Amino acid sequence: MCRAVDLQRAVLAKNEAAAQILRTELTARGTTVVNLLSSPGSGKTALLERELRLAAERGVSAAALTADLATENDARRLARSGVPVKQVLTDGLCHLEADMVARHLHDWLPESTRLLFVENVGNLVCPAGYDLGESLRVVLASVTEGEDKPLKYPSAFGLAQLVIVTKTDMAEAAEFDETAFRTHVEQVNPGVEVVLSSVRDGRGAGTLLDRALATAEGNRVHTPVMARAGA
Repeated sequence: MCRAVDLQRAVLAKNEAAAQILRTELTARGTTVVNLLSSPGSGKTALLERELRLAAERGVSAAALTADLATENDARRLARSGVPVKQVLTDGLCHLEADMVARHLHDWLPESTRLLFVENVGNLVCPAGYDLGESLRVVLASVTEGEDKPLKYPSAFGLAQLVIVTKTDMAEAAEFDETAFRTHVEQVNPGVEVVLSSVRDGRGAGTLLDRALATAEGNRVHTPVMARAGA
């Protein structure tokens, strides 16, 4: 049992080192990474496609790396935005790791890229423990997933620097309790911003892009209590 724990720590330590190298290299060239985490079916791809379209319209140089166990469906959807997109197939791995991201960026990411959005594998367990060299970590949850999602996945929500609630046009039908959800987020991550969004009715359009640009410009990003405790 102790050896298993030691192995896990070694893997995470190796990833942390790779993530820091990647973050330093990308920051030096003016690229800010945004790591998007959520459960499958949260609407992450639809929201990202909208934000990428807005980036293109505003003349913001953006790109997206999207990960799935199989198929290139999400990459095809995101490519409709007109920005550079690349699919990462993990062949069964439930999360991305920093060295995987670095390999896929090599000889692909345009030098002028200001924002790189990484759409992680749909999973709120494994991805939570892996830094991808991001400067902004965003966790999404749809109104259909239940108000107690943050309590069920405390690591994912506890390390988020921004939380986005998706599909809010369905909130009434899903009997979503916004107050309860915000209370649960606050329990695991005091002070983190919670944004309401709906791709269908346009609510929250551009907010993710704005927060990513603010991060790129050096504005202070929320530091989760859980991150401070683990530092």
